[in-house]
Amino acid sequence: MRLAFEAARRGIRELQTPFGAVIVKDGQVICSVHNVVWKTSDITAHAEVHAIRMACRKLRTIDLSGCVIYSTCEPCPMCFAACHWARLSKIYYGARIADAEAAGFSELTISNDQMRSLGGSTIEIVGDVLRDEGTELFRLWQRQKRHRPY
Repeated sequence: MRLAFEAARRGIRELQTPFGAVIVKDGQVICSVHNVVWKTSDITAHAEVHAIRMACRKLRTIDLSGCVIYSTCEPCPMCFAACHWARLSKIYYGARIADAEAAGFSELTISNDQMRSLGGSTIEIVGDVLRDEGTELFRLWQRQKRHRPY
């Protein structure tokens, strides 16, 4: 999780939004990335989607079974769906979707637990991992005078 926090801090320094994600397989880090929406002008380039794209390229597969994603914030519905379709085994996240919304992000406040239940997903979800550090990323981003509004 701490690698995901560091990735998010790198993103903040690069004027991206404060989200990071790391994908691990068999104890090995496959990728550690941050949100690149502004850099790429791609609204779908959230940290989790960016990480899934990189992991798929690196592992040369679209099936990430056995992989775990660590996300600084609870994945949004788009990112949760991408995690599900990539067949990730587990999601660990720090801050909650509600924390992102409180920081000014335009969120669809549907929790990962709700989506998993409604969609019949088998992905395991572990939330609130180092949540205080996750919410601190939002404050760090807000203090940055050059940050872009979301």
